Amino acid sequence: MCESCDRSLNRRTFLTASSLLGTAALGSWAYQQARADEDVMMPPRPKDPPKVVAVFLYPPADVVNAGQLEDHWRVHQWFTWPGNQFEPEAQHQKFAAKIREMATRLGIELQFAPEAIYQRAKVSEFIESTKNSGCDAVLVVNFWNTFASWSHEIATQAAPTAIVYQPVGSNHQLPPEFLRNAEGLFYIHSIENWAEIERGLRALRAKKMLEQSRLIRVFAQAKHGEPVVEPDLGVEVVHVPTAELIEIFDGIVPDESLVAAAAAFKKQAESVLDVSDEYLVEAMRAHRAVKILMQRYGADAITIECLMLKHRKPCLSFAIHNGELVPNGCENQLDGTLTMMLGRWLWDRGGFMHNPEFDTSENLYLAGHCTCAWKLWGPDGPSQRFVIRPFFHQLPKTAALEVIWPPGEPVVLTKYYSGKKTLCGWVGKVVHSPSCPPVGGCATRVLVEFDQVKDVCEVYPGVHPILFCSDKGDARCLKVFAKMYRMQLVGNV
Repeated sequence: MCESCDRSLNRRTFLTASSLLGTAALGSWAYQQARADEDVMMPPRPKDPPKVVAVFLYPPADVVNAGQLEDHWRVHQWFTWPGNQFEPEAQHQKFAAKIREMATRLGIELQFAPEAIYQRAKVSEFIESTKNSGCDAVLVVNFWNTFASWSHEIATQAAPTAIVYQPVGSNHQLPPEFLRNAEGLFYIHSIENWAEIERGLRALRAKKMLEQSRLIRVFAQAKHGEPVVEPDLGVEVVHVPTAELIEIFDGIVPDESLVAAAAAFKKQAESVLDVSDEYLVEAMRAHRAVKILMQRYGADAITIECLMLKHRKPCLSFAIHNGELVPNGCENQLDGTLTMMLGRWLWDRGGFMHNPEFDTSENLYLAGHCTCAWKLWGPDGPSQRFVIRPFFHQLPKTAALEVIWPPGEPVVLTKYYSGKKTLCGWVGKVVHSPSCPPVGGCATRVLVEFDQVKDVCEVYPGVHPILFCSDKGDARCLKVFAKMYRMQLVGNV
């Protein structure tokens, strides 16, 4: 039943909540705000855009016709594949416009080589100048069969990683193995596959932004010290004692703005089951505390040892932040939170950190937890229906969300394993969100059927993997990321 028919928080509720907060009422919001401004420990890390240098490989027609191209066909004025009707100059303009649009949309700084390259000396010159430019990747578009080896040279020598695109019809016989199976680059051999090029750019953007991000881990035994850098993604990790979060929370008075925020949030819910207005206010206090702590440390993401925080549990804050593309992870989970950070930049979506369960009779996977965002497709996407209900495992009855996932929605289950250069990725679809009872677990529960998996238990990714709304095309970003950054990918992506 709803706590109140109009789902509103009145003055009496506010005063009751205040009286239950004990010593917290001795503080003031003005005092807390001053502390937040005064106690900034770390400024946010600067964010530079990823830098890409793009180059096209092909000879002008007049060079070929004059027999001046540096290949063994020149005596015949011969146009190797793609042939003399491919019009590479026109294709150059088309590809450049498409790539420029993608880079602009993704916030990537893009520079094109002034002219197409078709001479050995120019290849060496481009490699040296690009290597010294400090770019993050090269994008090589090759329109000439015999230049494949030059593509490989540029891709492996000019920058830390590369995307190499060669259209179908511009290669003779099998694609070269030295490109197709090369580590540290993404080779695309397809027909005007703009989506595949964008996947490469998204993978590049994700790695660059992660290298400039800070994650704070909040747990009881943490001690302040120098940040550490996660070895594969390059995320800066800072440890913060739980006592610091508690101090911030306890200094926040449930003022009128928090009461109003709780009332507004309550109105968004489809219903409220056994959660009092008092604990909705507490949830807003927790949300404000998490925001203050993140601001204090200039954090891009946070994970908190949260189970024993009692009335301070930040379940709703995690759901709100994740829907806003600010990764918040439960229970001081490093790998899961890093995975959420990766998905934020690969797909511009928040992920659902959860615990796995398995229906072995129907071969279905159950994801259950209490921090699911209701904006599954990102801040600009549709909102899902949700119910406010109590956290399942411990009193008091703090607020958590039961988010209703739409049947048939495409999903990818993924997890990054820190220090192991490994990702897992499993694609499937939502069956439905089963009710409780008969299904237990946690506040949000979603059943998933994975594609071509004979035994669902084989997909077990360990504790706290992440479920994203993502179709099969989007999910291939994981494969691209693994290729470009020399990681192993396991699963059915």
